[in-house]
Amino acid sequence: MDLHLLADNLTNPALLFFFLGILAVQFKSDLEIPQNSSKFISLYLLLSIGFKGGQELSHSNLDLEIIWSILFGIVLAVVVPLYSYFLLRRKFNVSNAGAIAASYGSVSAVTFVTALTFLEMEQISFGGHMVAVMALMEAPSIIVGMLLISFYDKDGKNNIAMRKVFKHSLTNGSVLLILGSLVVGFMASEQQAEGIKPFTTDIFKGFLAVFLLDMGITSGKKISAFLKKGWFAFLFSIIIPLFNGCLTAIISASFTDSIGNRFLLAILAASASYIAVPAAMRIAVPKANPSLYLPMALAITFPFNITLGMPIYLCIVQMV
Repeated sequence: MDLHLLADNLTNPALLFFFLGILAVQFKSDLEIPQNSSKFISLYLLLSIGFKGGQELSHSNLDLEIIWSILFGIVLAVVVPLYSYFLLRRKFNVSNAGAIAASYGSVSAVTFVTALTFLEMEQISFGGHMVAVMALMEAPSIIVGMLLISFYDKDGKNNIAMRKVFKHSLTNGSVLLILGSLVVGFMASEQQAEGIKPFTTDIFKGFLAVFLLDMGITSGKKISAFLKKGWFAFLFSIIIPLFNGCLTAIISASFTDSIGNRFLLAILAASASYIAVPAAMRIAVPKANPSLYLPMALAITFPFNITLGMPIYLCIVQMV
């Protein structure tokens, strides 16, 4: 791995604010981001990246690479929770295994946004259609996780209304906002997009830094309690994302030459949802333990991906 690339990533101001949030918790500081402000910033990040992706997509021709990227993303969202479930069943019950598997089959929008900043820092271009790939990977993994729980629940304790789950996975706020912003960006002319550029582009990195500070505070609060649950969950939270990301970085070379697009596919494969999936599981599978699947995705996988994961995936993409 290029140590210069790793050093650049670890000294990224946005990432340093993430570490500051973790340190604040360890020092028992009263530092916190108000919940309403945190929600607004997360909505802003999704709106901004969706809009910019739509703009990029409007200047792209629909070709085989875009079609293959979308299909590949959907396949990942179906396959990853399937094999993850059977690995997790070695240590966890049906409900917890299904919830964790769905989280790792789905994607983290914040990890994706951080990855875009990483590409900009390295001056590597990427396609606007990757935003659509990310949005389309949310729902399939939730549905697969629910189906696995429903099928293997021998006691019938989880009465899952699949119609309700399917509707929620498609109308989830983050999915709806990023897809809607993508459409708005696609329809807006270049002149119209330039008019709101100060909002969608100029202040983006500042808001990302504040949001990662909040993520650091949240992660720091969950790490200690999670580590008491044993090593299997901890190792799964690192090894499985690393395996998914590295394998995707290699396979994606078969249908695209774009370094940026391959890197983003790898980071999507490696990321885990800690927003959309927990919201769906809380409604459909209340017996699943959120103190397992939430800190696994947020306190372990997320920090790993944005520190060591991104340089590793980019290094593999550049070598293959």
